[in-house]
Amino acid sequence: MNRERLLGNRRFLEPIDRVSEVLFGLIMVLTFTGSLSAAEAGQAGIRAMLVGALGCNLAWGIIDGVMYLMACLAEQGRDRRTWRAVRESKDRSDARQVVADALPPVLSSVVLPAELDAVSDRLRLLPEPSPTARLGREAWLGALAVFLWVFVSTLPVVIPFLLVGEGIRALRISNAVALGMLYLTGHALGRITGHRRWVMGLSTVAIGAVLVAMTIALGG
Repeated sequence: MNRERLLGNRRFLEPIDRVSEVLFGLIMVLTFTGSLSAAEAGQAGIRAMLVGALGCNLAWGIIDGVMYLMACLAEQGRDRRTWRAVRESKDRSDARQVVADALPPVLSSVVLPAELDAVSDRLRLLPEPSPTARLGREAWLGALAVFLWVFVSTLPVVIPFLLVGEGIRALRISNAVALGMLYLTGHALGRITGHRRWVMGLSTVAIGAVLVAMTIALGG
């Protein structure tokens, strides 16, 4: 936790967040394209599907962005509680424990007591933040990034319906694009998590297909 973070700044989306947002957007749009029958893919049905898919991902992109802003506020509140706990601690051991609890387990397990003391000392020197959490420029840009990742991931899947006049052919191209994007999303997830990339790619395709089928079956 540094001064910028304590005062309300937050890093943009991590790689795992970007992958998750793309996967979420793909699942949402596939619930619409997957429910479109190839035999009945007329212009009216395609138009209704496009409006529904784009509208749904637009709405969920906004919702996801709002949730991101709420997470920013919650993180600021947690940071302020940590700062106050260090400032109000009665001895170094208490402050040391507060700092250790604020760190991820893998870090707190290797940080030496003297290093924890140094962090708590620097925290005491920070100026007191505003009494309430505030959303800075980085938070709003992060929310915009969340919205764009969810919404833009819809476009490659629906573009074939805009460019190809034949409904059945457009549907097949759209499904191929969606499968390819699901695989690439899983491949990226495998790189981030250290798993075999091709296995994660194929697993993401399978999981995505199951989730889409469940959503359609439940009327989503």
